[in-house]
Amino acid sequence: MKERIVEIDTPDGRMETFLTHPEQGGPFPAVVVFMDVWGVREQLFDIARRIATVGYVGVVPNFYYRKGGITFDYRHPDGKTISLRTLDAADQEKILAFLSHLTDELAVSDTGAVRDYLANDKAVRPGPMGSVGYCLGGRLVMRAAGAFPDAFRANASLHGTRLATDAPDSPHLEASRMKGEIYCGFGELDHYSPPEVIAAVREAFTGAAVEYHDEVHGQADHGYAIPDRDIFDKAAAERDWELIFAMYQRQLRPYGDVPV
Repeated sequence: MKERIVEIDTPDGRMETFLTHPEQGGPFPAVVVFMDVWGVREQLFDIARRIATVGYVGVVPNFYYRKGGITFDYRHPDGKTISLRTLDAADQEKILAFLSHLTDELAVSDTGAVRDYLANDKAVRPGPMGSVGYCLGGRLVMRAAGAFPDAFRANASLHGTRLATDAPDSPHLEASRMKGEIYCGFGELDHYSPPEVIAAVREAFTGAAVEYHDEVHGQADHGYAIPDRDIFDKAAAERDWELIFAMYQRQLRPYGDVPV
């Protein structure tokens, strides 16, 4: 595998971005990994590597670059990452206050800069791209798919936050602008996606041009898909990958002809 860190120019500065892809073959379709609230770290690089091993360019932008690219890391004695809502109130407030500087609009602007950069990267095959995002990133996947429908054609939102709200610009209302496919992985116990949120998301995609799939994983909680988390659910996460890689294959065909 080949790996590198590049700096991508954005309207607000230079954003460090991790890229990885196979040593042989190529160019490859790009898949952008949208980070969670904890920030960019080795766990997300490992996810990009897993994606890249089967014929993609894994891309991990650091959307916290405006604040120095900070990463939050709270762990149990056994080394597993602590879930946000099990932290004490002061630490929860610290993280959520920090997150307030990154609006969805800013992240969409950054994603546009990533798209433009990848269009000129020799390792990246021109044409449709994929995405996968966790928590905060699960919401940003929807924003990106709505803002850049011709670019993002195979998108996966895993335990996304605030996907369906009462706001006039709620992420689920982007459905009418999307193309290709989108997959949502939900945890049955996730307080961010109770049944009424899942139902609202499904309803938004009814009749839309984009093909929508989802899976509700029994007894899985928020953050279930991150391997180092204290509530990691291996069976649920592997089921997600089964469905996600099949979607990437249909839409991006890494070792086949370029999709029309």
